[in-house]
Amino acid sequence: MLNIETRKLLFDGTVIPAHPLALRQDLQLDEPRQRGLTRYYMASGAGGVAIGVHTTQFEIRDPEVNLYETVLRIAAEEIERAGLDRPFIKVAGIVGLTDQAVIEANIALKYGYDLGLVSMAAFKNQSEADIIAHIKTIAEIIPVFGFYLQAAIGGRVYSYDFWQQFAEIPNVLAIKIAAFNRYQTLDVVRAVCNSSRVNDIALYTGNDDNIVADLITPYRFEVNGAIVEKTFVGGLLGHWAVWTETAVKVLAAAKDFVQNNHANASGILRMNIEVTDMNAAIFDPAHNFHGCITGVHEVLKRQGLMAGIWTLNPNETLSPGQAEEITRVTQAYPHLVDNEFVTAFLKQQIKAV
Repeated sequence: MLNIETRKLLFDGTVIPAHPLALRQDLQLDEPRQRGLTRYYMASGAGGVAIGVHTTQFEIRDPEVNLYETVLRIAAEEIERAGLDRPFIKVAGIVGLTDQAVIEANIALKYGYDLGLVSMAAFKNQSEADIIAHIKTIAEIIPVFGFYLQAAIGGRVYSYDFWQQFAEIPNVLAIKIAAFNRYQTLDVVRAVCNSSRVNDIALYTGNDDNIVADLITPYRFEVNGAIVEKTFVGGLLGHWAVWTETAVKVLAAAKDFVQNNHANASGILRMNIEVTDMNAAIFDPAHNFHGCITGVHEVLKRQGLMAGIWTLNPNETLSPGQAEEITRVTQAYPHLVDNEFVTAFLKQQIKAV
């Protein structure tokens, strides 16, 4: 169970970056920078972190690497050490078939994680009923943050009926929709609106091609003769692992836009395109998302938050022209870059040592 303050933050909506993995050139964990990244996200005003997710690199689970528990522990230690006077949501990535997922859920529970972001990517050919049973099993251990992963990078397409059943599972408290597809996004939101738990599930965008638009769009449906409305309240995003201090401002701007009766629509829609352009540079859709992890690393390296862009998978590299694209967008949209904040943060960290 989430405490009252954490639950309120989750449902009010916040910025939850997907936490990267900081490595040295020898591909061993760079623990000082790993801890520094967690501190950066807290200092930036983010409302939580998600770790053990795709951005943290799935290879952390390989027996010869064995870093899954380590990165969860380190993040939890830094959050506790910070002694924040505000809630901060800890989300643990949980992957694999049920046996593995149960192990990971219990590790997350051991370190005080609030929710498990449950990937269903391991279920390639199983029935939707089998996956619903899987989610129910994990939800008995830890509150579940559902995850609709786009098919282009290993997810699969689920039916509206699947999401109807998913929404009815007790202890599913949030769903990240990263389908990169308006039809599939609509399926999830409509299913939640038609469920008995419509007020018990927070919606978070993972649609990197539509971040700001997701945050300002009301979804309205007639349910049993009444109008039910649901909105995306925040985001759990690899994109928000970089330029996080400005991501907090982007979410605030989206919330202000909604609260002010959608005044200055052209400005917020322009921001949507700017954010999408920046995301294209770091997430590399031009090469089927090949450089999405290294794109994040490249930004963090340039800012001094990471030493290099090394990954556990030697095949993961920047795509041709990706570095130039990152340079282009950072120059084109300086108001969405937090270089000055990061410079000040790093100076403060040096003084604190």
